[in-house]
Amino acid sequence: MKLTKHHGLANDFLVMIDIDSTSAINPDLARAVCDRRAGVGADGLIRVSGGSAGANFTMELLNSDGSFAEMSGNGMRCLAQAVAMSGHEPGPSYTVATAGGVREVRHRVGNRPGESWVSVDMGPTSASSVRSDSLSHGTVPAGAAPMKTATIDIANPHVVMLVDDVESVDVGALGPTYESQFAAGANVEWVEPIDRGAIKMRVWERGVGITQACGTGACASARAAHDWGLVDETVMVRMPGGSVEVHLDDVVTLTGPAAYIATVDFDPDLLGL
Repeated sequence: MKLTKHHGLANDFLVMIDIDSTSAINPDLARAVCDRRAGVGADGLIRVSGGSAGANFTMELLNSDGSFAEMSGNGMRCLAQAVAMSGHEPGPSYTVATAGGVREVRHRVGNRPGESWVSVDMGPTSASSVRSDSLSHGTVPAGAAPMKTATIDIANPHVVMLVDDVESVDVGALGPTYESQFAAGANVEWVEPIDRGAIKMRVWERGVGITQACGTGACASARAAHDWGLVDETVMVRMPGGSVEVHLDDVVTLTGPAAYIATVDFDPDLLGL
C-alpha cells in the first residue's frame, strides 16, 4: 500500500491515491498506520478516489483514533498536493466531494522544494445545534476564562471561545471536557484577537487531541471573531504550527501551505490487518 505523508502547518496526514477504488480504508487501518510509535504516524488518513456528486475526486478521512471526519482544511491542502504529485491533477482548480459537500480546490507550487500553496472553498458556516449558552465551563484560570462562546458548524462541529490569553489555556485538560458536551464530539478552539486582521488560536481536535493547527477550526474561529465585531473579512489565524488566511464571505475560503514529507510503502499484513 503506497501512501504519501504531508503536513499543513504540522497537522499531518497520510494520503492514499486510489482513483480506481481498489483499496479501502477502515478504522483499524487508520489507527494502525497513524500510530506514532508502532505505525507511520499522522493525525489522519485520507483516501482519494474517483469523482462523485459531479466532483473530480472524492475524499474519505479517518482521524488517528479511527473515527470519521466530515472535513479538514489542512487535510484538503495535503490532498491537493498529493493529487498534484500523483499526476492526476486536472488543472490548477478542481472539485472534491467530501462528506460535508463538494469543495473547490486551487493549487499552485510553492517557492520551496516540497511546498504547495492551496486555497479551499470551505463552504458556508452555520450555527451548531448545541447552544453556546448551554455549555458548562467549570473553573479555569483567569486568562483562560471565556468572555464569549460560539458554536459553529463548518461541515464539522466547533466550539470557539474568546479568551484574554490563549497561552494560559490548558488545552489537554479542557478540550475533552468541552468535546464531551456534544453528542458527536466537537473541535474546540480558543482565540485571542491581535488586531482587525489577525487572531491567535489554539485547538483541541475531535478524534485526535492537541494539534498544531486546524483548518476548519481556523475558519470557525475567524467567523466567530468577525461575528463578535473583532476582525474584518480577511483574517490571519496564527496557530502553534503557523498561519493561514481566512476570507469570510457567503462561503469561507482557507489559504495556506502544504508540505510533502515522504512516500511510504506500508504493508498492512505486518500489523495483522
